[in-house]
Amino acid sequence: MLQRKFDEVVKKEFPNAKDAKDTSIHYLGKMQIEHQLDISKVLMATSVCSDDINVPSTTFFNVLFGPFVMGGLGGVPFVGQTGMTAFAHHIPDNGSAFIFYGPHIGITLEGDLGKMYRPRMEETGNSCGALMLALSRLQDNDYTPVINDDDYQQMKLEESLLPYRDEILGSDNQAKAITEATYKIIDKKIHEYIKTCKNEFHVDKVTLLGGVIINTDYGLDDYFDARNFEVIDLKGL
Repeated sequence: MLQRKFDEVVKKEFPNAKDAKDTSIHYLGKMQIEHQLDISKVLMATSVCSDDINVPSTTFFNVLFGPFVMGGLGGVPFVGQTGMTAFAHHIPDNGSAFIFYGPHIGITLEGDLGKMYRPRMEETGNSCGALMLALSRLQDNDYTPVINDDDYQQMKLEESLLPYRDEILGSDNQAKAITEATYKIIDKKIHEYIKTCKNEFHVDKVTLLGGVIINTDYGLDDYFDARNFEVIDLKGL
């Protein structure tokens, strides 16, 4: 019953979102049936936020090799070209690569975005914490992130969001808007790194699945709003 209520709440904000575990099964099937990929030889990389709440979101983790972790705070692939090259070198012989990426956002049963009830905690907490912190800072017009070694990822995340600042602050739902902007940042970087590092791959195909992870309550399935599914032929890049 509670899962059904959450389904209604999630679909109001993300009409195309589906149960994250069902999403996993759906796209694994597409990889096998439509693209003839041998799932037993697929190495998975993730560019999702390092938040622990995202680990059980999908069943990809239970089926594929890996993951090779590319994402840091917010899901941005902070490993850069070096990380993409390392991932390319770890793919099984005659196998293929799969990259699952995107930001995450919590939602409560009351429909509050950017919040969720975490395991064994009575009060709601931020999700994504890094994005909600960035949002609170960007709301101060005098604020500019300063890159430093002590908080490098958060500062780089905020710096990358600066071009979207007006769009985010002008939105009716700023928590959702900053999540959407972060998806664009991650998607762009993943495609750039693949193109730059294409000669490092010893396989022909890289599968991408990008979107937004939507965190619900503890014990309930999360959702995933898919934005991009593609099988890239590296020879054509």
